[in-house]
Amino acid sequence: MLNFTKMQGTANDFIVVDARNLERDWPELALAACDRHLGIGADSLILLLSSDRADFGMRIFNADGFEAETCGNGIRCLARYALEKGLISPDVKEVTIETVATINTVTFERESGRVTKFRANMGKPIFSVDKIPVNLKSEEGSVVDINSMLSYKVKVDDIDLTLNLVSMGNPHAVHFCQVPVDDFPLNVIGPVVERMEVFPNRTNFEVARVLDNRQLEARVWERGVGETLACGSGACAIAVASKLLGYAGQIVDIKLPGGVLNTEWKGDGEVVLGGPAVAVFEGIWPD
Repeated sequence: MLNFTKMQGTANDFIVVDARNLERDWPELALAACDRHLGIGADSLILLLSSDRADFGMRIFNADGFEAETCGNGIRCLARYALEKGLISPDVKEVTIETVATINTVTFERESGRVTKFRANMGKPIFSVDKIPVNLKSEEGSVVDINSMLSYKVKVDDIDLTLNLVSMGNPHAVHFCQVPVDDFPLNVIGPVVERMEVFPNRTNFEVARVLDNRQLEARVWERGVGETLACGSGACAIAVASKLLGYAGQIVDIKLPGGVLNTEWKGDGEVVLGGPAVAVFEGIWPD
């Protein structure tokens, strides 16, 4: 028997488990528990763990059992979980969480004594091909080395795409379109881009449209999950790409099907992600 809490951040939903004293086949559990027809139903399974470098450790297994490096919405949900379970002091102002990618600091914003919002420090964006990672070679066969935003042009299903490649600890490919994102055939294009040969670890794919210099709309195809209603690290990747391309400023609201995520990036340094984190229900998984 395994206790869990179902949580969501802008409708990006998770099964959260305190796994500090547990051993399981976590990929197998993610496959079973995240199934929306035969299991609990979620985009990912998130484990709260002990850490020697932060207040808590975190591992993320997507619905297909694949372990992801980080998750912006999941980090906020784990912070709320720790707060509500009494694992940290109720008046604490911040908590640190170690993922595979980095150590994230989550700060709590309170109104009338209640935590209403969570802001996660998501680390610095990464642009080098070996760390995104992406396998691109020149005509001579040598690896192309880049230190700035890379616009990679491809054609998928007769649609021309310009993929802006960036890592937020996990790989992202961002395409900006002129049409409303609701009209973009994400269910057709997303799985193809995710598994393109140039992405050795697959990639998350975001399609975004600029509304003005403070607002963008977007949809996300998440690696190992499919289309999700929101993606925190994806929102950060969109904010970084839009800033570097001159489409938006340092503070941007990303409108996703599940809600709005707030991002801030000055053009260097770390990206900050703000948004809600909500506990939906608790239960016991009968394993």
